Amino acid sequence: MKENSHKVRMMVEGGLCIALAIALSFIKIPIGAGFGGFGGSIDFVMVPLLFFAIKWGPRWGCLAGLVFGTVKYFLGSGFVIHWISILFDYSLAYAAVGLAGVIGIFMKRSSPAANGIGAFLGCFGRFIIHYISGITVYAQYMPEEFMNFKMTTPSIYSLLYNGTYMIPNTIIAIVIMVIIAKPLKKLYEID
Repeated sequence: MKENSHKVRMMVEGGLCIALAIALSFIKIPIGAGFGGFGGSIDFVMVPLLFFAIKWGPRWGCLAGLVFGTVKYFLGSGFVIHWISILFDYSLAYAAVGLAGVIGIFMKRSSPAANGIGAFLGCFGRFIIHYISGITVYAQYMPEEFMNFKMTTPSIYSLLYNGTYMIPNTIIAIVIMVIIAKPLKKLYEID
């Protein structure tokens, strides 16, 4: 009976965190397009996904991120040039945010340090997926110049382009996750 109540609680919390992330996705500062690119923005969508992943672990965190990323695309807030970019830029990128849950294996989930490190892991995972998308799917769209730098290789372009929005998003996510760790301590308890 207790195991079933844990599963129900996890699914309800997962649904709430996904819904909150979707709501937060409409509050954003577009940044990627400002550099002549296709997209990227500064927002708070990763915070509920990070919280869920840190609380319930990487497996469920990755699943919640996958669901969020896929739903985000289909709600029309996404830009793609190929079906593979749907996978990389939405489904897999947000699934990688669930890697934050790895920290709960090694540290107390409600500690500010665990939240900060977990947020970094999740954001870094998302960045890696976007980076791979940039050097594969979007390589053909690399401009000759980006941010006043001559672009000679898709790897440098992808690093700079994805860094323009992922670095601020990572900093914001880490700061918020560290700040909310203690006030939400009770919510990190599973039993």
